[in-house]
Amino acid sequence: MLSYLTRLSCLTLLTLLLCRAMPPCAAADSEPSGAAPDGRPRLALALGGGGTRGAAHVGVLRVLEEEGIHVDCLAGTSIGSIVGGMYAAGVSLDRIQRLAESKAIFHAYNTVPIPLRVAIIPITMIPRLFGIHPYVGLYRGKKFANFLDRNLPRDRRNVEETRIPFRAVATDMLTGDPYVISKGPLGRAMQASAAIPWLRKPVLLDGAVLNDGVLAANLPVEQARAMGADAVICVDVDGPLKPATEKEFRSIKFLENRTATMIMTKLDDHYRKLADLVIQPDVADIPVLSARRSDVQSAVAAGEKAAREALPAIRKLVLERKRRPAQELSAPR
Repeated sequence: MLSYLTRLSCLTLLTLLLCRAMPPCAAADSEPSGAAPDGRPRLALALGGGGTRGAAHVGVLRVLEEEGIHVDCLAGTSIGSIVGGMYAAGVSLDRIQRLAESKAIFHAYNTVPIPLRVAIIPITMIPRLFGIHPYVGLYRGKKFANFLDRNLPRDRRNVEETRIPFRAVATDMLTGDPYVISKGPLGRAMQASAAIPWLRKPVLLDGAVLNDGVLAANLPVEQARAMGADAVICVDVDGPLKPATEKEFRSIKFLENRTATMIMTKLDDHYRKLADLVIQPDVADIPVLSARRSDVQSAVAAGEKAAREALPAIRKLVLERKRRPAQELSAPR
């Protein structure tokens, strides 16, 4: 069960998101993935953020695997980068699901219980008395990155080494723009993409100060297309928004889920329109930050259901979409 402070941190982040204008388009150059054979369009997946709801990505990928639908490149934001990055590196979907169900990922993300971490804040403030001003955040994130690295194949621990071309999308806090990580340690890339402000310290990379990609590009559709994709399927785990009754708003859990869904649904409208196809699992009743095994299982099942329902549209998209000419792949976007 999440502590009240965890919920408050989540709602604070979502309130900040609500104050944003329309997210800017990502500045990225197109690049051929080289994965698709002649005659078949390059298919990309854009996996969005959404905390525990993101376990639905496992269900979607499992259905695509079972149906023999080949994914040529992946872009992920926040939990989408964690599931997408591990899968792109060759970690099995069963393994990813077990890590989530066993709470291993959750405990690696919050290495110390939040109440204890809050209790020692006065101690962590001591360096400021001597003019040392570290970045703000309850957790540094290095242990989380190390955990992710340990669960990756030894020969695929860099972004450029993944078996499926992959990009992790974070937010450059200096500019407010999406920041696409295309090289370097994969664990660090996933850490940066999922670094919720205040809860986690930012990640410094090549002069950029990086936090959770949800702030700038929760659905990384543009970043996926920029990898040379002919067709982009977006997996949105932030909705749909269901009708509610007045009595439900007396529950803190319901208010948390409702706030997250309302804000992200509005922000994601822009990116959904850029995708060729949107898969939206029914995960609105699952808390954004939950360590419960049942919530992970429900999210995976919702992803599988949504993907199976979308199979006719996916097959139609893959069959009808033409492959982009080579000269278009080198043109800047």
